[in-house]
Amino acid sequence: MVFKDTHYHIEDIHLFRDVDHANVLSGREIIKDCPVVKATKGQVVLDANSSGSRLFIVLRGTLGITKLNDDNNHIENAITQYLPGECVGEISVLDEEIHSATICALSDSELLVIEAEIMWRLIDELNGVARNLLQLLSFRIRAANAQIRSRQKVGEFYRQLSMVDGLTGLHNRAWLNAQLPGLVENAHATGNPLSIIMVDLDHFKRFNDEFGHLLGDDALQTSAKVLNAGLRPTDFAARYGGEEMMVILPGTTLKAALGVAQRLCSKLAKTRVFADNQRPMPHITGSFGVASLAIGQDSAQLINSADIALYKAKNAGRNQVAS
Repeated sequence: MVFKDTHYHIEDIHLFRDVDHANVLSGREIIKDCPVVKATKGQVVLDANSSGSRLFIVLRGTLGITKLNDDNNHIENAITQYLPGECVGEISVLDEEIHSATICALSDSELLVIEAEIMWRLIDELNGVARNLLQLLSFRIRAANAQIRSRQKVGEFYRQLSMVDGLTGLHNRAWLNAQLPGLVENAHATGNPLSIIMVDLDHFKRFNDEFGHLLGDDALQTSAKVLNAGLRPTDFAARYGGEEMMVILPGTTLKAALGVAQRLCSKLAKTRVFADNQRPMPHITGSFGVASLAIGQDSAQLINSADIALYKAKNAGRNQVAS
């Protein structure tokens, strides 16, 4: 079957939309002998590994950029659909490169096939077709850019999600390893103070042994909420590992950081872990080690200083602050 023998109208093809009558007649003459082929549902129309030598215009049915399953015979999730009047393969015809995607028939379809040399003749002889093709390419580029931006946003969302500790909701160790060196570098460059607080929940193994790991998780979550609630928007709290947490205080001197640590220590010791009034309600306490960035220190040395202070608090009887 050729186009001149079908009941389809050239005016329904997007490439000829708003083209003047004389050009429509010329276009009809140019494509009159182009074949119309049938594609059954699931049939591959354009293969991502084949070179572009022809344009396909959908006359009936629907095409789509799809992914085939392992059996190569079932269509999964059409990303983009092409409806009657729309064309596929135009970019590959223009640059003579392979197709960038596999396109299948999503339903039984009829397609007008325009070979590359005929497509170039349409472009050369009919300004309206060339204009419509440019508009189509512009739309495709914008759509592709929108998809890229959407994927970037999704990627950033999952990247941020990977930086959060699933149990406590605090930043995790990966976030800490990525961000603390930059905060230290910035503090050195600007001359602003930077302090950190290492927090270790007291006798946490004993708590787990007595009440079980599920309630131990509750205790960790409760402690994390106490730390987060007591910070400014510019401060950070992270789970360092196990029952250890860290508070980062940009722009904060050692004296001010000791005050923050003391406030958090007192609040933690007053916080109930269990809401069940039928059982004893132990209070979780913590040991707090405070350190402020010294000249020439890197992030690892700063953490080590806070760790030393933390063990001072533990050795002094726990549930207290040391520097």
